[in-house]
Amino acid sequence: MEYTSAGEAVDLPKLFSDLVRCETRLYNALNDRLRQRHGIVTSQLEFLRFLRDHPGARVADLATEFAAGVGAISKGIDRLEQQGWVARQPNPADRRSSLLALTEDGLRLVRSTDDTFTECLAELLGGNLPSSSLSTVAQSLSQLRDVLERAGIGTPAG
Repeated sequence: MEYTSAGEAVDLPKLFSDLVRCETRLYNALNDRLRQRHGIVTSQLEFLRFLRDHPGARVADLATEFAAGVGAISKGIDRLEQQGWVARQPNPADRRSSLLALTEDGLRLVRSTDDTFTECLAELLGGNLPSSSLSTVAQSLSQLRDVLERAGIGTPAG
């Protein structure tokens, strides 16, 4: 089905397919590189990077950021805690939740992955798209994400 935007026809099902397949391939390639060099997978690194940038976050904060269920995020945090990369601390404002913090090992791991993370994305994205296209894609996806998040679209119920 075609959709017309600014006078141009856009095949929306193909656009959707391209977005999803690109995301999957980028995620998997990054996953392989991180596992090989650092013994960590992309989802774990995303959680650790979020906690580094948002000290004192709760599981619910990660669930909101990653548009995932609280139960799934909590299980992921359990695994990071078992690795010694994250610690749960009592939340003085709400006894039902915990505040999450990177341990020193977790912080060291995130720091050690920064170059690998950036290098891999630069190869996959920057190495395959002209910089003007990459900038346009980045800006467009950021705008789309903002609209979807503000409207609460795609947020899991649980």
